[in-house]
Amino acid sequence: MCGFAGFINPVVSQSGNESILRSMGDTIRHRGPDDTGVWIDESDQVGLVHTRLSIVDLSPAGHQPMSSHCDRFVIVFNGEIYNHLELRKRLEAQIGLIRWRGHSDTETLGVCFSTWGVKRTLQETVGMFALALWDKAEQQLTLARDRLGEKPLYWGWCGDTLLFGSELKALKSHPQFNAEIDRDALALLVGNNYIPAPYTIYRGIEKLPAGQYVQIEKDSSRAGVRLNSYWQLRESIESGLTNPITCTAEEAIDCLEQRISQSIAGEMLADVPLGAFLSGGVDSSTIVALMQKQTSHRVRTFAIGFDEPGYNEAEYAKQVAQHIGTDHTEFYVSASEALELVPRLPEIYCEPFADSSQLPTFLVSRMAKEHVTVALSGDGGDELFGGYNPYQFAPRIWSKLKCLPIHLRHGIFDLLSGRPVPDKLAKLLRVFPAKNREQFYQILMSHWEYPDQVVIGSQSLPTWLNSPKQWPNTDCFEHWMMAMDAGQYMPDDILVKVDRAAMANSLETRVPLLDHRVVEFAWQLPLDMKIRRGVGKWILREVLYRHVPRALIERPKKGFSVPLGEWLRGPLRDWAEALLAEPRLSQEGFFVPVAVRRVWSDHLAGKRDHARKLWSILMFQAWLEQQ
Repeated sequence: MCGFAGFINPVVSQSGNESILRSMGDTIRHRGPDDTGVWIDESDQVGLVHTRLSIVDLSPAGHQPMSSHCDRFVIVFNGEIYNHLELRKRLEAQIGLIRWRGHSDTETLGVCFSTWGVKRTLQETVGMFALALWDKAEQQLTLARDRLGEKPLYWGWCGDTLLFGSELKALKSHPQFNAEIDRDALALLVGNNYIPAPYTIYRGIEKLPAGQYVQIEKDSSRAGVRLNSYWQLRESIESGLTNPITCTAEEAIDCLEQRISQSIAGEMLADVPLGAFLSGGVDSSTIVALMQKQTSHRVRTFAIGFDEPGYNEAEYAKQVAQHIGTDHTEFYVSASEALELVPRLPEIYCEPFADSSQLPTFLVSRMAKEHVTVALSGDGGDELFGGYNPYQFAPRIWSKLKCLPIHLRHGIFDLLSGRPVPDKLAKLLRVFPAKNREQFYQILMSHWEYPDQVVIGSQSLPTWLNSPKQWPNTDCFEHWMMAMDAGQYMPDDILVKVDRAAMANSLETRVPLLDHRVVEFAWQLPLDMKIRRGVGKWILREVLYRHVPRALIERPKKGFSVPLGEWLRGPLRDWAEALLAEPRLSQEGFFVPVAVRRVWSDHLAGKRDHARKLWSILMFQAWLEQQ
C-alpha cells in the first residue's frame, strides 16, 4: 500500500519540478512512510512521485517509481496484485526465463505491460490498485483503478497542467492547482454524505471510476481524452443473473467457501505482520474464521468498543475470537477520545466526507497499526449478499404504498409533513410522493430530500443511482437495490472510509469479499440464497456456521456507529454551533441559512434526530475552515 502523484506540465517550472514533486509526495507520506522516490522525464515536463509502505519485497528492489525491464515504461503503483507470482509463471512460459530483480508485484506489472499491453494486463490481475504508467515510446500516460474501487485515484487539469494522485491534497500542493469548489458536488455530499465518482469537491477534478483506465497523450487536451473499461460491474451483474448457478444449496455453500478461501489465501501474502478487523458480525467473522483455518499460528484480530449502551459490539467480537482461537486485542474508546479526533477529519478525508463511522474506523485502524501493517476486513458482504436492512423492509413497504393512489399519497404527505410526528412515521412520510420503486429507494436513502434547495446555486448531477440508462437489468427490487449500493455506496462511501482511515495510520487494508471472482459468483446466486425468511446474507451465514456456532452470531444487525445525535446535543454542541452560526453561513454563501438552522434547532430540541443530515453540513464547514 502506497501513495503516488504526478503531473504533465507543458511549461517547465522555474521553481523546480523535483521540489514540486517532493512537496506533492510529502502531503501523502502517511500512505507510504518507508521510502520516497521521484522520476522526471528528459523534457522536465512529466513527473512521478511515490511514497512507499513496504508490504511485499521490503528490499530496494521494490523502490518506485520503477522502470520496466525493457525501459519503455515507468510505473507508480498503489495496492497489491495478489496473483502476481502466478502471472510471473505465465510470463516465463510465454517469453522464457526472466531475470527478476526482486519479488515485488510492481516489477511483475512492468513485464506484463511490456508483454501484454495495458488492457489485457489489467484484466489478468487479481487485486486492488491504482496506478500511473508512463510510456516513453508513445509519450502517453495511463491511469488505472481496480475493478471495485478499493484504491483511490484523482485526476484533472488545472489550466494546461494535468495533475493526478492518490489523494486530493497531493494535487492541491502543486502551484498550478486553482480549482474552485463545485456546488453541484456539494449538493451530492448533502444528499449522500459522500461525493460519488466521478465527481469531487473541486470543479474539473475527478475520481477515476472503478474498473476503468484513461490514456492521455503528452500534448493532449481534456476534450480528447476518453475513459476505457476493462471490467464493468453492470456486465457482471447481468451475466450472473442470466447465467445462475444450477447446483444445490449445499454445493453453492461449498463453492462460496472455496472462492472466499482462495481470495483470503492470496490476500494473506505479505512480508510484514498481518491481521484482521473483527466486529463479531457475519462478514468479519467469516473472514477471520477462514483465515485461521489456513494458518497454524493465531491470527491477530482487533476490535474497539464504546461504553455507551447500544453502540458496543466488542463483547460479541471477543466471544467469536475466543471460539476461533485468534490472538485478540480490544480497546474501549471513551467519548472524549473519539471526540478529540473530530478536528482531524478534514485532514484525513481530504474532501468533505460525512459517514460518521469514519470515527471508529480510524480508531480501530490506529490500534491495529500498533501490532500489524496489513489488516483484512469484511467489507462488501452486505452489498453482495443482501445484508442491509432496507433490502428486507423496502419491498414490503413499497408493495403496500404503491396500492395507494398517487394523489392520495401526496395529500397525506402535504397534510402531515412538518408536523410533530414520531421519527419512524416521519421517515415513512418522506417516501409517500415516490412515483416508482426506484424513486422510493432514492428518497429513502437520501439525507436531505432536496439538496439543491439547501446548497445555493447548485443543480442535480447524474450519478449511478439516478441514471436509469446505466442500471443493469435485474430480476427483482432487492437485486436492483443491491446493484445500486454496489455501484455507488460501496466504492464511494464504504471503501473511501476504510482507505483513508487506515492509510492515515499507515495501515494497509485488504477486502477478500471484493475479489472479482467472489463478486461474479455472488451475482449468480438466486435471491433466496441471499435473503431468506427476512434475514440477509443467508449463504454467507451458512459458510460461517460451519466454523462458528450460530448462537454467537444471531442478533439484530447494527452498523459500525457512534452516538452522534447525543454528541451533537452535548460535547460537540459548541463546535457545531460555531460552524452553523447564521452570520457565518450567510457570509460563506454555500448553504441556505434558514434551512440549516431549522434542522439544527429541531435536533437540539429533540424533535428529530437529524445527526446524519447535519454531519454532511458540518464536515463541509470544518473542511472549508482548513482551506
